[in-house]
Amino acid sequence: MRKKVIVIGGGYAGLSAACSLAKAGHEVVLLEKNDTTGGRGRSFKDSGYTFDMGPSWYWMPDVFEDFFSKFGKKVSDYYQLKRLDPSYRVFFSDDSFLDVPADYEAFKNLLETLQPGCGPSLDQFIAEAKVKYVTSMSEFVWKPSLRISEFFKRDLIKESFRLQLFSSFSAHARKFFTDPKILQLLEFPVLFLGAKPQKTPAMYSMMNYADIVLGTWYPVGGMIQISNAMTKLAKDLGVQIYTSSEVEKITVEGKEVVDVIVNGERISADVVVAAADYHHVETKLLQADQRSYSDEYWASRTLSPSALIFYLGINKKVEGLQHHNLFFDESFETHAETIYDSGSWPSDPLFYVCCASKSDETVAPDGCENIFILIPVATGLTSTEDERKKYLDQCLHRIYQRTGEHISQNIAYVKSYAHEEFSSDYNSFRGNAYGLSNTLMQTAILKPKMKSKKVDNLFYAGQLTVPGPGVPPAIISGQIAAIEAEKYLNSKQKLNHGSRSERIIQ
Repeated sequence: MRKKVIVIGGGYAGLSAACSLAKAGHEVVLLEKNDTTGGRGRSFKDSGYTFDMGPSWYWMPDVFEDFFSKFGKKVSDYYQLKRLDPSYRVFFSDDSFLDVPADYEAFKNLLETLQPGCGPSLDQFIAEAKVKYVTSMSEFVWKPSLRISEFFKRDLIKESFRLQLFSSFSAHARKFFTDPKILQLLEFPVLFLGAKPQKTPAMYSMMNYADIVLGTWYPVGGMIQISNAMTKLAKDLGVQIYTSSEVEKITVEGKEVVDVIVNGERISADVVVAAADYHHVETKLLQADQRSYSDEYWASRTLSPSALIFYLGINKKVEGLQHHNLFFDESFETHAETIYDSGSWPSDPLFYVCCASKSDETVAPDGCENIFILIPVATGLTSTEDERKKYLDQCLHRIYQRTGEHISQNIAYVKSYAHEEFSSDYNSFRGNAYGLSNTLMQTAILKPKMKSKKVDNLFYAGQLTVPGPGVPPAIISGQIAAIEAEKYLNSKQKLNHGSRSERIIQ
């Protein structure tokens, strides 16, 4: 039976949930507070430049293909992908850099120059990482993690040991490699998972398989192509999308949502999927007795980093940069401590530079470059314009040191973005950029639950619940939430049908 579903939030998770529930035959209304869909995956244009505002790495292409295939579509129906080669460039403290090749054998040869004889170790490391990736993507990542019994199957218990949930990534990598540059290459994806490598489960070496084997890709036209594709699919499926529509309150009677209030109007609902910030929904849209988690609970959570971002339009071509560039020319450990231990601004941060115009001439005027600089930083910080400028100057100076390009005099456009903007644009808890950390104590059933504990027809999706942070996990999260919402609707329909039958028999 067709039901009314409201999805709050038009990011990857919200669009994924909306598409899935519309395909199931329901009337779906998606409410987005900003003036466009996409969430963190939005873009903006200014002065002839087109900037992706958030995600810029396209990994795990199988997740995108799997999503669109469920609707009889292919990624190529919406946008074209190119595999980047080299995948990215890494700058080190000794003034050297490495270009990471897309070809596996070439990558192995590169590592052999750093640690002679390590080829067989790499093969074994990647073979184990592949097992983790395949197992996680086929079994664990699709669990709603509402109860521990989901993992009680004998095969899953056996696989959990193969996934190495209880050993650290740092220790695992050091069983295979000793060269510090190789270790930095392998550990860099972990920085964005929300914990130091010493506190991240070794299971996440699966991200090295995604990086090294599945590759780094780029959707021509920018990452905004993903959001545009999902939005078009949603509209084609009949989803009613309302932008500039921030939800003010979720009205609950008994243990069920009856409607949501948006722009002063009430919209009734049989089910609500909240793909907005989990903490915001709990603390601002629900009454205290309707919340699943206390303020103390949220205060005890470990968050993934926030970010200080700079969008730069450069009025000349810049040599010495690839599409993706990692500046690991300062201490990884010291920077990680400021994020996860002291919660302070770093003095000499690592940073990432995306120069998308190296692969796509449409994102910058002729003869110019589109540059995106991101510094991972602790959540809950505040910044002034002077502080932001200090970090921009520092990054530009280090780019000059490593490439010889003095681009500070060639900035035609600049915009910064940090905690304050994450909070105002996305109601982001403590201004986080990536969600909840993937530590052992915040994995699977230990994350905030996808189903409300207090409201029967309220479900959550996105980076503060399962499976975790990142674009592919967000897309999967929306699909899992849709499955759980559909189960609820089906069970309620059976219950109501049974009640009517009993009355007829009587």
